Amino acid sequence: MEILAYGVLADERPILERAFAARHRLRCLDVFLNRDTAPLAAGYPAVSSSVNGELDADTLALLAAGGTRLIAQRSTGFNNIDLDAAAGLGLTVARVSHYSPHSVAEHAWTLALAVNRRLSRAANRSREFDFRLDGLLGRDIHGMTVGVVGTGKIGECFTRIAHGFGTELLGWDITENPACRDLGMTYVDLDQLLTRSDIVSLHVPLLPATHHLIDAAALAAMKPDAILVNSSRGGLVDSAALVESLRAGRLAGVGLDVYEEETGVFFTDLSISGITDDVLARLVSFPQVVVTSHQAYFTRTAVGQIIDATLRNVDDFEAGRRSENTLIPLAE
Repeated sequence: MEILAYGVLADERPILERAFAARHRLRCLDVFLNRDTAPLAAGYPAVSSSVNGELDADTLALLAAGGTRLIAQRSTGFNNIDLDAAAGLGLTVARVSHYSPHSVAEHAWTLALAVNRRLSRAANRSREFDFRLDGLLGRDIHGMTVGVVGTGKIGECFTRIAHGFGTELLGWDITENPACRDLGMTYVDLDQLLTRSDIVSLHVPLLPATHHLIDAAALAAMKPDAILVNSSRGGLVDSAALVESLRAGRLAGVGLDVYEEETGVFFTDLSISGITDDVLARLVSFPQVVVTSHQAYFTRTAVGQIIDATLRNVDDFEAGRRSENTLIPLAE
């Protein structure tokens, strides 16, 4: 089968090409899939999209008109795809239901540690041969109270690391995870978790019920010296409210690997043109904030698993099979 892969990163490309070489003809593009780039897929029965593609109704209609029948998303999240429109067009849509949860959990802790110990500021100073310790005072993680919002596979991995640090563990989820309970986690309501935690890390999916889960009221409920980490979905946090909270001198640190308006910004080089998003520009200017570009998943292990799952999705489509990755039933 011929496949056009959009939004392929430089480090991802050789892994993707090796995986598909034996069974399918693959062409890789570094541009993201949207209504402007969709016509490039004319004649390709399958496309593979990245999480930063914009697969709205117009984009999907252009793909279908060009002969595309399968969309294989190389991510777990799929809120960028209009599934109703895809179903109406008879498209099959598949995603990667899971990959290494350790990659995201470890990056979440990397962010927490970086903001706690002021590593970004310290590294920048060292490059200028400024080796003072002024403004770099951190805190021991040991003995802190860590709140884990969402205790699925990634939240569980994050909890195991937190347990290793010797922290008090609080959890919030619609379903309790016995493995987290065994590590000493106490499940509480979200308000209690926010008011008691020194570190709050988000690991829930983006749904209507979780959009802006961390809003102005939630931020006000947190300890003024708390650390907030989001490595899940940008829309979980009201970014404008976060800026106002930081402007008011609240929160000791914020680590963000995702941002609610990241599409068209993350994964691109805007160092010359700059950005027009005033909220993001303000966020990255705070010394206690570290922003990374949706890279929590970006390890050899996780990327390899994502590509292997994408390959299986293409094989399943070709064989007329469905799997746990299939979001929209196969076209008739």
